[in-house]
Amino acid sequence: MGPIPKGVFLTRGVGKHRERLTSFELALRAAGIAEFNLVRVKSIFPPFCKMMTQQEGLKYLSPGQVVFTVMSDNATNEPHRLVASSIGVAIPANPAFYGYLSEHHSLGETDQRAGDYAEDLAAMMLATILGVDFDPNSSYDERKDIWRVSDKIVTTRNVTQSAIGDRDGLWSSVVAAAVFVDFPNGK
Repeated sequence: MGPIPKGVFLTRGVGKHRERLTSFELALRAAGIAEFNLVRVKSIFPPFCKMMTQQEGLKYLSPGQVVFTVMSDNATNEPHRLVASSIGVAIPANPAFYGYLSEHHSLGETDQRAGDYAEDLAAMMLATILGVDFDPNSSYDERKDIWRVSDKIVTTRNVTQSAIGDRDGLWSSVVAAAVFVDFPNGK
């Protein structure tokens, strides 16, 4: 049986460089997670998992540690091209039940639009398993109002990073991530 994370923090970063890989590394550094061996997972927010600040979460991690993360990344070397990466979060009211995380990466979307979309994806996934009645063809704002009044979904949020492609053609990379942590001694 694998570990069930007890905490999660959200982070984001942007990097620019003439090499795509270095641009990605710089985005991870800006997000504060470059020194870990990141293993991508998707898309369940574990039961009883605690949302925490990045500063708090990093206290439980050590350089070189294998760390599970839900990550969205995107890159461009096209001048003036807008790129975005976002992670949406939907947490149920009952902490014993699992929630959802969603990844979204896009071109030409602002932080607001990409973040709303990722948040909506996570909330829709959670709503469908909780039996919240909604019209999937309704607008995001209409669905968000339904989820707010539902007693089954307590929190939705997102973390989003966008960047505009460098005018000289450098690679511009963006990263958004939900990073899982475990507490020592069962805290």
